[in-house]
Amino acid sequence: MDTTTTITPLGGDVYEIDTRMAGYAGITAGYLILSDRPCLVEPGTSGSAPVVRRALRELGVGPDDLASVVVTHIHLDHAGGVGDIARAFPRAEVVVHEKGARHLANPERLMRSARMVYGDSLDTLFGELKPTDAARIRAVEDTGTVDLGGGRRLESHYSPGHAKHHVGLMDSQTGDLYVGDAAGVYIPETADVRPSTPPPDFDLDTALASLERFRSLGPQRLLFAHYGPVAEVEGTLERSAEELRVWVDTVRDAKDRGLDLDHAVAMVVERTKDRYAVLSDDADPDVAAKHEMLNSVESNVAGILHALDRGA
Repeated sequence: MDTTTTITPLGGDVYEIDTRMAGYAGITAGYLILSDRPCLVEPGTSGSAPVVRRALRELGVGPDDLASVVVTHIHLDHAGGVGDIARAFPRAEVVVHEKGARHLANPERLMRSARMVYGDSLDTLFGELKPTDAARIRAVEDTGTVDLGGGRRLESHYSPGHAKHHVGLMDSQTGDLYVGDAAGVYIPETADVRPSTPPPDFDLDTALASLERFRSLGPQRLLFAHYGPVAEVEGTLERSAEELRVWVDTVRDAKDRGLDLDHAVAMVVERTKDRYAVLSDDADPDVAAKHEMLNSVESNVAGILHALDRGA
């Protein structure tokens, strides 16, 4: 795995860390808020833990300095490294939505489910989520607060739709909103926004309500785990909602015709191919390939079909 450390200062004592999921650059980002009480948002996968530890060391954060580790949700590309980072930074509190807390303390069920989906590629993509001492986990409900020191706060806002254990995180000082996957996947090379609708939790109405909640918070900037900062807040959130509707409408059309998953995937590919610059003839095919690996059309369509099957 490529463990090169890439740190990008974003202003406001915020640093983007390329967490290098499966060795890929520019696909998963963690963020260090280097406040009086340093906070790591989105540690990434277990395989990314050495990269993250090195980045924190380069930024002057020693084993006893990190005050908190916060995840937007417990999917392994975001939270798979929590156990590793918790062991390396023994004073850090781990903050997660209450619906995900038990899986960080006892990840066996989550890992079994993930292995059923990913098979042998699980180890390459994510690694093994290790358990975190339950006494170090703080579960938040619809809203919560993380003390960053000096009167600065990270405020959590429940934002399901992508996952039932998802929160957005707003920095009271900078106005940065850490959106996790609730606003989809942002591709910085082309400024595309694509949905992220995997099974089993995706729900269109809930996802759209979460995007509206994000808009109502009035953030100054969106910080995507996939990938990077976006200053065009209103337009990006509008595009996120629009893409969700296009994909769901297309999959619903396929379902109404009695078509199977493969045919639904083909319909989505055909109807959306001109919506994304990353798929244009002059775009770098490697960029499209790495994002398809992270956020495949098939996984997204399967999530939408699952939602439609249960009447969502």
